[in-house]
Amino acid sequence: MKDGEDILGLFPDYLRGVWEHTAAQAAFLQEIRLRADGPVLLRLGRRECFLARDGSMTDDIAQAYYIGRKELEGILNHICRYSVYAFEEELRQGFLTVPGGHRIGVAGQVVAEEGGRVKRLKHISYLNIRIAHEVIGAADSVMPFLYEKGRFLSGMIVSPPGCGKTTLLRDIVRQVSDGNPHGAGLCVGVVDERSEIAGCYMGIAQNRVGIRTDVLDGCPKAAGMMMLIRSMAPQVVAVDEIGSPEDVQALLQVLQCGSSLIVTVHGSSMEEVRGKRYIKDLLELGEFRRFILLGRNRGNGFVEGIFNEEFALCSGF
Repeated sequence: MKDGEDILGLFPDYLRGVWEHTAAQAAFLQEIRLRADGPVLLRLGRRECFLARDGSMTDDIAQAYYIGRKELEGILNHICRYSVYAFEEELRQGFLTVPGGHRIGVAGQVVAEEGGRVKRLKHISYLNIRIAHEVIGAADSVMPFLYEKGRFLSGMIVSPPGCGKTTLLRDIVRQVSDGNPHGAGLCVGVVDERSEIAGCYMGIAQNRVGIRTDVLDGCPKAAGMMMLIRSMAPQVVAVDEIGSPEDVQALLQVLQCGSSLIVTVHGSSMEEVRGKRYIKDLLELGEFRRFILLGRNRGNGFVEGIFNEEFALCSGF
């Protein structure tokens, strides 16, 4: 976990006094939501509270700290190193990634080009600071099931939103790349479309994703998978949140090239995923040998089951 200095560094010097207590809660902090002329909202685990005017946390909106438009603009300028125009392309995508792997979502007035493509954002009035949390060892319990006689098996993580699928994927990538008791280190290619796996800042991964890992940051998944296959010859390709027929077609091509896959997909059960039209063809090939189902029955991020290619619960789980 990055320490509180990363969080304090997001704010100009003249504002840091009010954020010191929040930064000290870095291990539990998930989101800081800033809305121009609105109260500052903090999310710590399942708790939502307000930033108080004295810098503490409160459940009483009457004590909440309201952030002014100029103050919010000052924070954004500081994050962009006082050159917002230099970050115009990233802002057009709706987010920035900053040192420490933290991600800043932005919203405001959209200026669109003909055809509906977003040209740029102006009058940015909303910031969502999502705090990066690495959990080294998060994949320890699933790694033995992802190998067979030292060979990595293609796997799919199935999870409802907010159950830690990206955290699990990141640690699987790290362990596959570095090598682990179940298999030697492999070259891994990560297509990080939303900068959530590696958390790259200026092209450098801020999260630990392994010594044999190459990352395409901010690249659409379908195009990125093909780029990696052509340029980096990965033995394993990792992508988060498969969600379109184009993604599935790219996955099929990766498999045809002989690389293994580790991917995530939204779903609350194996039955739900198997019923998704755009994934059916992929599953019928039988190339995915392991399915890791996450759920909330025993807490967020808990592994509910690990299944084989026949969708039977793996022995020993």
